[in-house]
Amino acid sequence: MHAVYDLGFTYCTPIQAEILPHVLEGDDATGKAQTGTGKSAAFLTAILTRLSRTATAGEGVAGTPRALILAPTRELVAQIEKDALGLAKYLPFRIVSVFGGMDYDKQRRQLADEPVDVVVATPGRLLDFMRQRVVDLSKVEILVIDEADRMLDMGFIPDVRHIIHCTPDKSQRQTLFFSATLTDDVTRLASQWTRKPITVEIEPEQVAVDTVDQQVYMLTTDQKFTLLFNLITTQQLERVMVFCNRRDETRRLYERLRSHEISCAILSGDVSQDKRMRTLENFRAGKVKVLVATDVAGRGIHIEGVSHVVNYHLPIDPEDYVHRIGRTGRAGATGISVSFADEAESFYLPEIEEFIGRKLTCVFPPEELLTEPPAPQRPTAPRERTPRTRPRGPRRGGRPSRSGRGSGSGRSSR
Repeated sequence: MHAVYDLGFTYCTPIQAEILPHVLEGDDATGKAQTGTGKSAAFLTAILTRLSRTATAGEGVAGTPRALILAPTRELVAQIEKDALGLAKYLPFRIVSVFGGMDYDKQRRQLADEPVDVVVATPGRLLDFMRQRVVDLSKVEILVIDEADRMLDMGFIPDVRHIIHCTPDKSQRQTLFFSATLTDDVTRLASQWTRKPITVEIEPEQVAVDTVDQQVYMLTTDQKFTLLFNLITTQQLERVMVFCNRRDETRRLYERLRSHEISCAILSGDVSQDKRMRTLENFRAGKVKVLVATDVAGRGIHIEGVSHVVNYHLPIDPEDYVHRIGRTGRAGATGISVSFADEAESFYLPEIEEFIGRKLTCVFPPEELLTEPPAPQRPTAPRERTPRTRPRGPRRGGRPSRSGRGSGSGRSSR
């Protein structure tokens, strides 16, 4: 309770209010909720309460956790660990995160050298340590599987199944199962791994619609950077996330923003894990104003005070839209999402509207937001879309060629 007070939590979110009374009594639970609804705090509160109530005399055993949390991505594991450390501030529990892309030996020592109470892990790295007998899951009292739908999408389920088989039988442990969607496949998995679970469903509209002011600008591809630059500078935005669909798009946009002296950083699959962690901490600390990211940052990342989310490119998958704009307006706060709908991507809007259950108002940007930015101070990266062909110079023979190959008159043969 002291830690909850320190963190400034005053009221339960809907998922917390519905699920906490059951899980604190030891019931298994299946929860349907989007990221940003406070479910991490819900299951962490259940874990820490259970461990406090069932504390055993003496020290634990190295590499033998009493609680295990499985999540699909490194970023989500790191976020859950951070939340857990905040809630366990005044408790004597040791919490360790395990995921790829970081110092392997350091994580191994953290598990092997001292007793550990809670392990937060991605399936792949955890399996590595299990094969080396660094981790023993036979004493797990409470198991959490987070974002099960994404586990399915990423092909992790065989690994997760193997990990779960190494924990005590479901009758001997408490199991909490969370997913953004409850498809037939997800429901089937939940029935295999839980025991008479209570089910709590929080609809995504509560996150996607009620707390986020969603704006859509109709524009051309060439106007995108100009609009983004003017939004950031004229509104003096201090903490904004900008989403692109591909890694190369994030890189080009990042370079263009830097060339115009916009404080920014990049987060994508091309960035090493240790650099990703530093980037997120710098963004949290306000050292970076703009975070340009792919959907690797669309789930599981909680940054206080993100005022705006910009969809520089509209996502193809409507669910990604909900996850992206969920980076703002989190846990009851309000936020603003701005989406750019150009001639190529505006066709994604109907599916997004159907998914969120409401019509989005599309407007043209005001003229003052389309004022050309000043000349860049540094060389810029290539434009967002480069033409497939480029002007050809003369051939060795001196005459221009239409076909670009062969010799002779330079006229292309049909």
